[in-house]
Amino acid sequence: MSASSYINAILESIKIRANEPVFLQAATEVLKSLEPILSAEKKYQEHAILEQLIIPEKIHTFRVIYCDDKGKANVNLGYRVQFSSALGPYKGGLRFHPSVNLDLLKFLGFEQIFKNSLTGLMMGGAKGGSDFDPKGKSEAEIMRFCQAFMLNLSKVIGATTDVPAGDIGVGGREIGYMFGMYKKLTGFYDGTLTGKGLNWGGSLARTEATGYGCVYFTDEMLKKAKQGLEGKVCAVSGSGNVAIYTIEKLYQMGAKPVTISDSNGFVYDKNGIDLELLKEIKEVKRGRVSDYAKARKDAVYTEAKAYKKGTNGVWSVPCDGAFPSATQNELNLEDIKTLYSNGCRFVSEGANMPSTLEAIDFMLSKKDFHFGPAKAANAGGVATSQLEMQQNSSMSQWSFEEVDKKLHKIMKNIFNNSYETAKEFKHAGNLVVGSNIAGFKKVADAMIDHGYI
Repeated sequence: MSASSYINAILESIKIRANEPVFLQAATEVLKSLEPILSAEKKYQEHAILEQLIIPEKIHTFRVIYCDDKGKANVNLGYRVQFSSALGPYKGGLRFHPSVNLDLLKFLGFEQIFKNSLTGLMMGGAKGGSDFDPKGKSEAEIMRFCQAFMLNLSKVIGATTDVPAGDIGVGGREIGYMFGMYKKLTGFYDGTLTGKGLNWGGSLARTEATGYGCVYFTDEMLKKAKQGLEGKVCAVSGSGNVAIYTIEKLYQMGAKPVTISDSNGFVYDKNGIDLELLKEIKEVKRGRVSDYAKARKDAVYTEAKAYKKGTNGVWSVPCDGAFPSATQNELNLEDIKTLYSNGCRFVSEGANMPSTLEAIDFMLSKKDFHFGPAKAANAGGVATSQLEMQQNSSMSQWSFEEVDKKLHKIMKNIFNNSYETAKEFKHAGNLVVGSNIAGFKKVADAMIDHGYI
């Protein structure tokens, strides 16, 4: 069977098994880009590697029940999708958000396999979470939920088996509550969770890592094109950790970020986002981006309901480059056409799969455009989580500068590996092909070595 027919058959099997459009989108993006290596090396088809890769090794689904402040019982669904352990312990975040379901977590876990492989560190791929919504909940309610969630999760994780981290809705506070419960249930004080507090096992630079890493990757991508970030005007979506520290590193690199957003709308600040004000509103007051606009004289706030139908308003701002750092499918074909016509010539994905397949095809079709795909560009977060695991195993803590230096080196290596792999397989400059093949080859070869298990 030809590589193309093989890939189409695998994608058809996903459609038949379940109605999982987000996972299907992720699988389509990855598998289609693997055609060059599957054509060149028949062993992957002979060992049914794709058939194995699209099915998680284990899926854990459980009930989570906790009491709210009024004493009323609340019930949520909890998940842990353990996709691949070919390269090491399962590794991937936990997301608490009403949108969480099995389809979403399978997409995230599948992406995590290749992202973790690209870092060069020994990590498998997983993802988990719950449809619990922390928004509007009291501190005590969030603590009780986290403890109830860990009652089940603790049975399937461990420092050498599965090491979760945070994701949307799960920050240092939630990790702290879960780690405390894990420690009480198991008696272990180890590196089972990452994103821990600095005074009890966390790593310096972990909070900054995804945003910093995305900018480091972008800098390498532009340098290869004999360009740079100095003087570039950049649009950034989101207003969480990824967006905040993308903005911070952009300033350090001489660029000017001018936008932030959340689910209610976006802010355009022509003078450049006031980083300290943003941190105060998001990290201290836990406010919304509309609060930023109220406190900043020249900032313009646009509500999401005012966006043109089918578009994301943040991408209407003229810029040199864009950093989608909020959520999946936030950048569609119409959005990228608007960005391009307004002068944007590079996109680096800070979020997971923020661009639709049509938007990606458009970016790759333009010879004057540079695209950094998520599994390469946003791998800095999970890479630094693994650096936290290394520190935990040696019972030590490295300086911020030491972690940041290692992060910078990892991101540079990811870019070079992706770039050289794309060139090797006759797709020079296509970092989607390069990153997917580079990540796949390492995992697939390990699976063959381990046998049929």
